Amino acid sequence: MVRWNGRGTYGAGARVAVSERAQRAAEFAEVEAELADRGYTRMVFDLGRIEELLDLLGSPQRAYPAIHLTGTNGKTSTARMIDSLLRAFGLHTGRYTSPHLESVRERISLDGEPIGEERFVSVYREVAPLARLIDERADEPLTYFDLTTALAFATFADAPVDVAVVEVGLGGAEDSTNVLSAGVAVLTPIGLDHTEWLGDTIQDIALAKSGIIHKGATVISATQPEEAAEPILERCAEVGATIAREGGEFGVLRRTMAVGGQVLSLQGLGGVYDNVFLPLHGAHQAQNAAIALAAVEAFLGAGASRQLDVETVRQGFATADSPGRLERVRSAPTILLDGAHNPHGMAATVNALQEEFAFSRLIALVGVLEDKDAENLLELLEPVVDAVVVTQNSSPRAMPAAELAELAAEIFGPERVETAPELPDAIEAAVALAESDVQGELSGVGVLVTGSVVTVADARRLLKR
Repeated sequence: MVRWNGRGTYGAGARVAVSERAQRAAEFAEVEAELADRGYTRMVFDLGRIEELLDLLGSPQRAYPAIHLTGTNGKTSTARMIDSLLRAFGLHTGRYTSPHLESVRERISLDGEPIGEERFVSVYREVAPLARLIDERADEPLTYFDLTTALAFATFADAPVDVAVVEVGLGGAEDSTNVLSAGVAVLTPIGLDHTEWLGDTIQDIALAKSGIIHKGATVISATQPEEAAEPILERCAEVGATIAREGGEFGVLRRTMAVGGQVLSLQGLGGVYDNVFLPLHGAHQAQNAAIALAAVEAFLGAGASRQLDVETVRQGFATADSPGRLERVRSAPTILLDGAHNPHGMAATVNALQEEFAFSRLIALVGVLEDKDAENLLELLEPVVDAVVVTQNSSPRAMPAAELAELAAEIFGPERVETAPELPDAIEAAVALAESDVQGELSGVGVLVTGSVVTVADARRLLKR
């Protein structure tokens, strides 16, 4: 207990508490550095190494059932909704998503909350020596993602959880998470992204992502383009999986705008769920909600002859959130953070902006990774923003601000483009542009920070202090 010593300072108890916090923070920072040494963006597609590590840990991924998600867009939002719904029904949940916005701890959540520094360090200390054994006899050491995956699975087993909600890192078939053989596999909308690893066509990408479908699974699939649907259906037939598809067995029946979000009527596998408030914006989030509901129904055994309790479903959605997805972090002017980083995601963001926000003046602050389709992202933004400020995020894969500015000038015209390589300067410039020529109230002006999850994470750290 911290006690006041009567002399205007805190006593020994306070000093001990501060010292313990400092020690925990130092240990966590050391673990973060060791993880970073594995290469935050290094990719090695080899399930053999993660399987060997998990075997040494006693196969923690077998200690609980799982819902496994893949897709091009919407995975994290859908995973968070699934988590919220399961908790509303009284289940203890583990959730594994990526990337993180502020701390690697966000990737591993128990009952909706990121695990603490002390717990993270404790699990890491158990796993790391075994990981080093694998490294010593492998051609390539385990990756950052391999190790965080093992940490998540071990944490969930130790908790223990009733169910794990797990998002793939990249693709599906060769992703480190694909050791689960989950009973429920979720496929959000599939489009072109990560083509350097997954293939140049939607069919190739869908083939890779359908690898999370295992024998006897129930598959919940968003509406997919025809070239994606074919390999998914073939995989289901190959392994004897049952598929429920958006627009057939489930979907969004109606949606209306509401303060702070939207009100939905959802067709689920077990019936209709009316008057569902979702505190997130956009038709894409309504679609994610329908997918999440169907996944939870499948997991809990709801279907044609059984509907989930509607009030509990409402409670689950009402507490759902998705940081970095049209997240409002400032007002007057409004500053929104959105991690759209591919054309499909940006199109959804633009639609939501047009439908649900009435900005009289909107400035985009954009930073992208060099392997992304920056030109297409900017073309989608151009009709809905008044000007753009281009910047460079903290990723080693970031597109240089000068290069992005050249693309932006071709699309917006030089007079609508400003360049600020340092993000604090870019935020200041975007706010100044938003406020320029505005008389009186600033409620109708805004700044959208977008183009990359890394850009959003960088801005979030600055703006939410």
